[in-house]
Amino acid sequence: MSDSNVNAKITDTVSQTNAGVLGEAPAQAMGTLYQVASHANGMAMQNAVANQHNLNQLNSSIVAQAISIINGK
Repeated sequence: MSDSNVNAKITDTVSQTNAGVLGEAPAQAMGTLYQVASHANGMAMQNAVANQHNLNQLNSSIVAQAISIINGK
């Protein structure tokens, strides 16, 4: 490696940068995981609310149909 034409300061800087990136990678991965999990949870809640709203809209129609069947119409 002593025959290299690259300045030692440059190789040291590149090595330190690579070490910094590798050191920060697990924390960044966990942050991304938490963000994706939170988004998935939020979407599940939104879907549950939308489904409940749709069922509530159908409820009055179902009750009216059942009453008309009971009354024999």
